[in-house]
Amino acid sequence: MSSGSIYSLCQPSTFSHAALGSHVLSVEASIIDHFSLSVPASLRFTAPASELVNATFCNVTVVYTHPGENDAVGVETWLPPSEDWNELFLGVGGGGFGAGRFNLSYATMAGFLADGYASVTTDAGLSNEYDPTPWALRSPGHVNTVLVNNFASRSLNEAAIIGKTVVRSFYGKKPLYSYYNGCSQGGRQGLELAQRYPTAYDGIAASAPAIHFVEAVSSMYWPQQYMNDIGKYPHICELNAITLAAISKCDGLDGITDGLVSDVDKCFATFDPFDLVGQSISCTETGSTITISADAASVVNASWTGIESTDGKSLWYGYRPGTDLTGTLDPSLFGAGSAATSCTGNVCTSSPNALGAEWYQLFAAKDPNFNVTSMSHSEFDRLYQLSLKEYPGFSSSDPDLSAFRDAGGKMITFHGLADSLIPDLGTVDYYDKVTKALPDVHDFYRYFPVPGLGHCFGGRGDSPIYLFEQLRAWVENGTAPDRSPVTFQDDSGKTQNRILCPYPLKATYQPKCGDSSKACCWSCA
Repeated sequence: MSSGSIYSLCQPSTFSHAALGSHVLSVEASIIDHFSLSVPASLRFTAPASELVNATFCNVTVVYTHPGENDAVGVETWLPPSEDWNELFLGVGGGGFGAGRFNLSYATMAGFLADGYASVTTDAGLSNEYDPTPWALRSPGHVNTVLVNNFASRSLNEAAIIGKTVVRSFYGKKPLYSYYNGCSQGGRQGLELAQRYPTAYDGIAASAPAIHFVEAVSSMYWPQQYMNDIGKYPHICELNAITLAAISKCDGLDGITDGLVSDVDKCFATFDPFDLVGQSISCTETGSTITISADAASVVNASWTGIESTDGKSLWYGYRPGTDLTGTLDPSLFGAGSAATSCTGNVCTSSPNALGAEWYQLFAAKDPNFNVTSMSHSEFDRLYQLSLKEYPGFSSSDPDLSAFRDAGGKMITFHGLADSLIPDLGTVDYYDKVTKALPDVHDFYRYFPVPGLGHCFGGRGDSPIYLFEQLRAWVENGTAPDRSPVTFQDDSGKTQNRILCPYPLKATYQPKCGDSSKACCWSCA
């Protein structure tokens, strides 16, 4: 394709229905001109910020159906001019209850367009909806199983197939390598691809994955359920005071005071939120000085301990000490914390995270009018267990990655240790099971915990922006990432250069080096 021919090739006729499949409903192709966007690292997850300036690309949208199922799945592929194409293909994931083809996906695609990638995203037939309310139910009591199946799994491989076909039709050749990048729901999608469609991508960056999806969304609601059970809703200032006290006390457990809780296991074992009961704090919500209540300590403890059944049995992991439970300490959460409350003066009420509440309304109870705030603990238990049985396709936690390994695939996962939506211990649980099933896991899949990082981005830490290039190096020349650099600002504003280590190794400071702000003074041990 010569320079300028993008205008002649960006036509529906370039992308034949026969090549795309017999069930294609429509193909649209249009030139996007003068497109500019500043994309922060937070929306690229594993890559640095990028600046897309005055770009031209071909936008191809293929809509297809599964015969007899009356769905319409949209797959959107962005194609840079041939002279700008790096001959690589990228699948981009979604977030929350969005499969893709919404603002988050588009921002990620724009960032990689600036790097020369052709990229693809799918809406799984959800019509670009981030809110599941319009599509989750066919009618009260009846889940839309077609769209659930699309969302959970099959649309992911179909998008890869269609996207690669579009690339081949447009450029006249296949991509040299195919990659995938996603976080949260996108991280789950990445692991689902590795597990079920092991040849779809050569390299996968599956970050903060919402695997064990029922458990993950239930974790987001659990602190609200606990507060409803005890009938107490602490002020946000109380919960935040306990969180900040945990950070202060546990900051130095790794030998360095930098504003991060790096040794989260030791912090959980040694910090007791009940030690703060009765301590006076200045409270913004009340405009006065109040004391931290036993109820506040109890809510924090329940959030850290994780979901429990009515008989006290542990059902799933909790959040780490130092995690922003209210969504008000980390601006990226916009107040959507798992233990958030809404207060007027001294009266506080439940303020549930939308993702957890929507799961229990639409997918568990199958009733858009179901009042989650009046759900009893026993009802929560029942719906939790029922969901595990009804939605195994959402789990994406099969530890058998042998087919992906045998296909030559490489995968990287990171998870923030201050993730306030998806407990990182779910990822640890999965990686440990993969390790048990495949002792050579380190040869093709590595997991990097990130101290202080929130959900996908945010928090006191910072994004691991070099992991994607390290994934490429691993795929393309066999250089496995034995560490990854990360940079953040400590509480004093000083730049700290550190390393992330592949689990189960941990970054360890070498005191003789003399400067903890230098990455060279840290090693993996």
